Amino acid sequence: MNFNSGGPVRVVLENPTSPWIRLLKWIGGVTFFGFLTLSIVSLALESSGAMKIANQNGNVTPVAQKPKVTFDDVQGCPEAKEDLKEVVDFLKHPEQFTELGGRLPKGVLLTGPPGTGKTLLARAVAGEAGVSFFFMSGSEFDELYVGVGARRVRDLFAAARSHSPAIVFIDEIDAIGGKRGQREQAHIKQTLNQLLVELDGFSPTEGVIFIGATNFPELLDQALVRPGRFDRNVHVPLPDVRGRLAILNLHTKKVPLDTEVDLSYIARGTPGFSGADLHNLVNHAAIQASREGARSVTMRNLEFAKDKIMMGAERKSAVISESERKITAFHEGGHALVAYHTPGSMPLHKATIIPRGQSLGMVMQLPEMDRSHQTRQQYEAQIAICMGGRAAEELIFGHDHITSGASSDIQSATRYARAMVTLYGMSDKVGLIAYRPEDAKEVSAETKQVIESEVKRLIDTGYGWANKVLVDHRDQLDRLANALLEHETLTQKQIIAVIEGQTLPPPTLPPLPDTKDDQNTPTLVPAAASSTSATLPPTAAPSKPTPA
Repeated sequence: MNFNSGGPVRVVLENPTSPWIRLLKWIGGVTFFGFLTLSIVSLALESSGAMKIANQNGNVTPVAQKPKVTFDDVQGCPEAKEDLKEVVDFLKHPEQFTELGGRLPKGVLLTGPPGTGKTLLARAVAGEAGVSFFFMSGSEFDELYVGVGARRVRDLFAAARSHSPAIVFIDEIDAIGGKRGQREQAHIKQTLNQLLVELDGFSPTEGVIFIGATNFPELLDQALVRPGRFDRNVHVPLPDVRGRLAILNLHTKKVPLDTEVDLSYIARGTPGFSGADLHNLVNHAAIQASREGARSVTMRNLEFAKDKIMMGAERKSAVISESERKITAFHEGGHALVAYHTPGSMPLHKATIIPRGQSLGMVMQLPEMDRSHQTRQQYEAQIAICMGGRAAEELIFGHDHITSGASSDIQSATRYARAMVTLYGMSDKVGLIAYRPEDAKEVSAETKQVIESEVKRLIDTGYGWANKVLVDHRDQLDRLANALLEHETLTQKQIIAVIEGQTLPPPTLPPLPDTKDDQNTPTLVPAAASSTSATLPPTAAPSKPTPA
């Protein structure tokens, strides 16, 4: 190209953008301006009060109930009932309390494990006093819109004052009464603040009692549980053997029982069961009896229901190879034999190689009586029993053929040993010092090494004892394993008979229950993966035996 040196140069610019790109830009611009317009309109509606109309859709009108439940319908917690009788007396005769200048309680906090009857107790207080009862769950207060929870608190207490005398009961109060320092949502703080205002705002002479229930009292805000708001703290524990018997008698009033049924035996064999667990047990037994076409509930039905809750539902349809059945039989036989020969061990209850839940087998132990504490000997026995399954596998099949079936046993033994060392002061090297997991950063590396070495020492000692028992009583182990292969499930009497060299009669095949609906029947205790030994966990309070 030739350009004139002195002449102008004409340049023409062309836009190379395709029509599709221009369309996308146009759509993006429209979307942006549409979103901006919608935001402005929403703010205008909220400021004009239209949003308040939308909020009204979340209103929950408190309904006054008149419960027919009395203290006779609540069993297993005599001390809690005695504490709450004071509230009943106040609601019936408030003048008796005010004449001497006493201040009537504003609030009562019910604490305790799930299923112990806290809600039923609150209803029984209203039923005994014959007053109105307002019930809400802690999760019912807060919803999408800010301020709904606070308004519902105001409406609840206003309704209670209009129906005085009355009881306001909030179940799972930790849902709105948790520690505010751990909360980030402003609306939850508003709900709690409004609750505190209401508790301070009504006079004891108004005849309104506030009752809250929670399974986690340690999560509640300190401002909520201080005196003047919650004047009574009533603990509802798991029932003892007498309480369990009373609960069983209550729930079997309308259930036809066979003459052979011994409810006291069932009560002794269900340590750690709550009232809800026992009600579930009776219900399972009644369903089992109806499936069999029986006219009454037998002891076998109750035992079946108890085992189903404790160990999980049987999986008779599971396909297990003969070699796996043999390994499981010796594994569970090892648990049972070590438990039989170890001082401090709880009595054996049952051993089975029938898959239950996710486990291939299980040995269950039950204490002779409710225990509020455990000794060093008992913890060491539990560790040895946990090691009995792995020791039996190695003794019978060799070191190279041990299985993963002992994984949960090892976890349980480690938990027992670590609790002994770090919580209960049962290690001479560590001493009488408690090391909680949250204190890990403050513990020196040397101390951690001592703790781990002590934990390992306790587990190794337990394994050594288990191995010695099995080697010394190898013939008994063989008999137990063969009996489990033949009968699949052995009771305490059968286990002892086999160990003592007696011959069991051939197994009889009882009618199998209809398992069509088993998948719809929830079990209260999740079964552990692989075969385990079911025993009490290392806690001071007794609880129901569960797979480790």
